[in-house]
Amino acid sequence: MTDLVGLREVLKERLEQDRSIHTVEVSGATLEIAVSEAATLLDVPVRGLEYEVTERGFKGFLGTGKKDWKIRAYERHRARKKDKSTVVLEETDETTTSVSNDRNGEVFVQLRPEGAFLKVTPPLGKGEPVTEARAVELLTGRDVTDISEKLVSKVVGECAGSYVKVGDFEHESANSSALAVDVSSDEMKVHIRVTPPGIGGSDIPYESYLSYLRSYNVVHGINEDFLRDFADKPVYKEAVLAAEGTKAVDGRDAYVRYNFETDQSKVRLREGNNGRVDFKELNIIQNVVKNQPLAKMIRPEAGTVGRTVTGKSLPAKDGRDIPPPLGENVHMAEDEVTILATINGQVMLTNGKINVQPVYTVSGDVNLKTGNIIFLGTVIVTGSVEDGFSVKATGNIEVRGTVGKAELDAEGDIIVNQGINGKGVGVVRAGRSVWARFIENTQVEAGNMVSVADGIINSYVDAAKRIICHGKRAHIVGGRLRAAEEINAKILGSPVSGTETILETGFDPKSKSELEHFFKVRDSSRKELDEVRRNLRTLVNMKREGKLPEEKEVDMEDLVDRRDILMNDYKKAEKKIRQLQERLEKLKVRGRISASAKVYPGVKVLIRDIILDVRADYKMVTFVLEDDLVKAGAYEESDVDLKQEFDGHTTN
Repeated sequence: MTDLVGLREVLKERLEQDRSIHTVEVSGATLEIAVSEAATLLDVPVRGLEYEVTERGFKGFLGTGKKDWKIRAYERHRARKKDKSTVVLEETDETTTSVSNDRNGEVFVQLRPEGAFLKVTPPLGKGEPVTEARAVELLTGRDVTDISEKLVSKVVGECAGSYVKVGDFEHESANSSALAVDVSSDEMKVHIRVTPPGIGGSDIPYESYLSYLRSYNVVHGINEDFLRDFADKPVYKEAVLAAEGTKAVDGRDAYVRYNFETDQSKVRLREGNNGRVDFKELNIIQNVVKNQPLAKMIRPEAGTVGRTVTGKSLPAKDGRDIPPPLGENVHMAEDEVTILATINGQVMLTNGKINVQPVYTVSGDVNLKTGNIIFLGTVIVTGSVEDGFSVKATGNIEVRGTVGKAELDAEGDIIVNQGINGKGVGVVRAGRSVWARFIENTQVEAGNMVSVADGIINSYVDAAKRIICHGKRAHIVGGRLRAAEEINAKILGSPVSGTETILETGFDPKSKSELEHFFKVRDSSRKELDEVRRNLRTLVNMKREGKLPEEKEVDMEDLVDRRDILMNDYKKAEKKIRQLQERLEKLKVRGRISASAKVYPGVKVLIRDIILDVRADYKMVTFVLEDDLVKAGAYEESDVDLKQEFDGHTTN
């Protein structure tokens, strides 16, 4: 055992040797900073210093308790060489260690009634380990007696990080460190304040902190990691937070997660392939289809109960539930959280309710303000459709103004109150019927009938059943009109020469258009096939004579491939032509073309495949097909009930 008196004699001898040494007292946030500052003041390198720690620093906790290191440093006139291992920098600056991942080993002395205890932690990375000399220095600085060098060596060597008794001291219980505990009035925070020990006084170990807190009924929220570190490096005479309760957290209320834009004022511009924004495509309408998920109900969350430091429960409110925002044409799915569309249409949020509207109303004209309209339902335009814009709907389209050089496409009816003037490029397609005041310079297709009040001028009109002009000025002048069952107007043609009016009936116009298309495909394939065969025969003859160059071999292979493709196209067209001809032959449609007032010369009447060029005036006449001839007979009034047809297919 090393005798305390002997150690004191050694230290006294050293002090006598160094009476002429200049001394400074400095402080710093870390021990390394304090030592560096002392070296600067003494104008010597760090290795030329000897120092003692007069007050240990502390990094603080949660912003409180921070304390600088204080040292007394000596300058030797003849500095002794020191082993690098004896220089210990007890770095506690977390910023430095977190960046470098290096940390010096640490040594702690704790005095307890039962003796003096030593703890050593290992270094990290390139940090310096604790030396036995440093451990002994700290022990003697605390007036520890009967120090076991063997145990000190073992603790320093193992660096186990736990306290081991290595000596004794003269214990004075009255001078021991004292602990005060302050529990806040709401029992949510506990602060502790520790007084430093006097001569012979003992420290407070970690276990005593826990025991003392429990004596105050503190059982929840104790920061054990902080207390374990605080027991090693206590901060005296300052209140520090040692325990904190858990606050109650109210549950989140239920809410709705929408799958569509709820702000109708937002315009979503679409960028074209050329990188330019198409201002006609404003995407204002949000179309949805039947059974499409529109929103999801996010159920409320339960509250989280809190606890005070004394273990009392703090109640929390559960989140409030809300009713699902079900409006028109929506329903809840089987999972009871997903809201689905019941029909196709436009989804919108109105007065906090999700609605799917089967009718979309454009207040005013379709123009740059609205952009093109595409809607899964019926569209009503209270104004007109301006040139260059389109309206497409899976239901009906009703335009209460006029339609210009535009495109209308509906699976249902198309109703234009004031008339259509397509200026040669406008297109109107209806899955059922087209109703208009007039049609001029427009291409029109209808799956049922076309009904016009005033007349049809220079237009191409196809109807699966009838084309009826029924007003006082109901005339058909110019263009080509085709209907399976009937074409009926007040006046057909014009007295002005040069205007060709072609009227066709007795067949399905759509099938006939397809037939004409496949005739063109067949004829084009046959023409090209004949040319390919001629070129191929030429190359084959050259090859037989041994005069075919290598590059012509490649040309011959390409011609063979092209011949096969053309033959396939030709056969497909022939097959389709036969099918369409058979379909048209099976149609049992009488077909008639009627004028209640007059037919002018120049009108061409075609019923099935029989053509009649009208060369004289006819009054109140109906043309029909009899004995493979188109004959003019007495006027037959149309038997279609326009009012019934209109009421059955309009939005009214």
